[in-house]
Amino acid sequence: MNTAEWNITKQNKQHHFLSFRHSKTINEKNHMDSPTSPDKSHKTPLLPVEDHSIQKPKSSCFCSSLKSILASNNLSILLGPLSSTIVCLFVKFDGNVTSRNMLAVLAWIFAWWLTEALPMPITSMSPLFLFPFFGISSADEVAHSYMNDVIALVLGSFILALAVEHYNIHKRLALNITLLFCGDPLNPPLLLLGICATTAFVSMWMHNVATAVMMVPVATGILHRFPTGPNQPVVVGKFCRAVILGVIYSATIGGMSTLTGTGVNLILVGMWKSYFPEAEAITFSTWFLFGFPSALLLFFAMWAVLCYLYCSRSSGQALSPYFDKSFLQKELEMLGPMTFAEKMVLALFSVRIKNVSHYAVDYVQTMFQISYSNCLQMLIFLWMTRSITDDIPGWGVLFDGRAGDGTASAMVATLLFVFPSKKQKGEKLMDWNKCKQLPWNIILLLGAGLAIADGVRSSGLADILSKTLDFLEAVPYFAMAPAVCLISSTITELITSNNATTTLIVPLLIQMAKTMHVHPLLLMVPGGIGAQFAFLLPTSTPSNTVGFATGHVEIRDMIKVGLALKIAGIAVVSVLMPTLGAFVFGTNARVQ
Repeated sequence: MNTAEWNITKQNKQHHFLSFRHSKTINEKNHMDSPTSPDKSHKTPLLPVEDHSIQKPKSSCFCSSLKSILASNNLSILLGPLSSTIVCLFVKFDGNVTSRNMLAVLAWIFAWWLTEALPMPITSMSPLFLFPFFGISSADEVAHSYMNDVIALVLGSFILALAVEHYNIHKRLALNITLLFCGDPLNPPLLLLGICATTAFVSMWMHNVATAVMMVPVATGILHRFPTGPNQPVVVGKFCRAVILGVIYSATIGGMSTLTGTGVNLILVGMWKSYFPEAEAITFSTWFLFGFPSALLLFFAMWAVLCYLYCSRSSGQALSPYFDKSFLQKELEMLGPMTFAEKMVLALFSVRIKNVSHYAVDYVQTMFQISYSNCLQMLIFLWMTRSITDDIPGWGVLFDGRAGDGTASAMVATLLFVFPSKKQKGEKLMDWNKCKQLPWNIILLLGAGLAIADGVRSSGLADILSKTLDFLEAVPYFAMAPAVCLISSTITELITSNNATTTLIVPLLIQMAKTMHVHPLLLMVPGGIGAQFAFLLPTSTPSNTVGFATGHVEIRDMIKVGLALKIAGIAVVSVLMPTLGAFVFGTNARVQ
């Protein structure tokens, strides 16, 4: 056989071998895929196959189902409809079915709020189906409470707060003011004042919880300079407690100053507008004239208590080795120079100040690194000047009273999506991805509070409950105001939600005021502000929880300082309401 023939034979053998392997592979595949294939049982199914040949004990299934039904969470869920059923069966209001049904709905909603059987925002949506089902009001009427001028006000404010947080403006503000108040040598009371004042100022324009979440890390970052553990000096531990307590309490106190600082103020104003639509509305500037002096007095009371208990002036010498200005300066340098985007957000979220001293102007310009001459018309300026006095009506008169505080809030929030950030081509100051962090739970809770207030009024339940308060006609106001504030501040420690406390107590206070023949705001304002005095427990408000989680404070510290603050707050409100409140809110006039 020559070489050519041998190569042809070799190629034929390789061809037959490959054909054989190919056919074998096909046969094996067909054999495995055939229904009668003995290997089918070895294939792993997509879903686990239940073996019906093994019978589970029926008692085990029953016990498991029973345990699942009797779980604490399920019992809390059942508590809502069960409470409502009990009210419907055993409560009679002289044939007033609508009032009875409204009380049943209140029992249902507050049972879920108190036990947290469902997430708070889900419970807050329950009026949307409970009110129509129980015949209290239509779906359209209930839904209106979830998007009105008050809700627009807080929604726009939250978008602005997200912009402030995104560009680290709050940290820059905190570090600058802390550097200003640090002192050389270190003055602990002055430094504590600077940290607390920063927190209170930020909380005036942002929600209390958001302020606490942002400022507590700033405070702990400052405290990281100190040693930790069992070898920590007593003076250092006391100062750490003072700083954390000062931050969380300043967030609450600062929120009292403005309508946007906390949901309680918004609920209070919303209920006033709902119950007394013909009366003069409480504007941003009106509330500020009363809320700011009240908060300022309580703030200095808090600072004095913290300095007395934890932060004496003599502690500066012991703290100086662990703390100097270089740490704060490094933190500030890490933020870099203020960008165009930060300046624009700050311009939209600041106030144009005129006729102030050159020192104040220089200080503010240095702190913010921005010229007022380049600022746009500001949100706070719009809030403060929409309605000033009867003689000076403000810019709201240009629109025949159709514009509200929510109008300005939504407009300025929209401008954040218009102005460029100059970071990347086409990028704006804000985009919707950043707004995905909006606290819709708080917005839904505010809507639920306003819906409940409308329901209590329209169903006649408020009138029925007011009949049980006839004995209060003989009680003088100077004794009633502290009592109302005390009751409200006590309930808020247990309910956890200041907004829920306000929603519960303010409608009753309105009817109580009618029974006593006094202006409703004389009781509504102490009750609403008292609901914010949640100082005693870590669970009283989310702000307290944020501070308690740092590990620097204990419950006994909160009770000790919180009790003093509660007493001081009740005293401040009880004194200012019949004096300054009468001038600001016009409580000497009659309300229809």
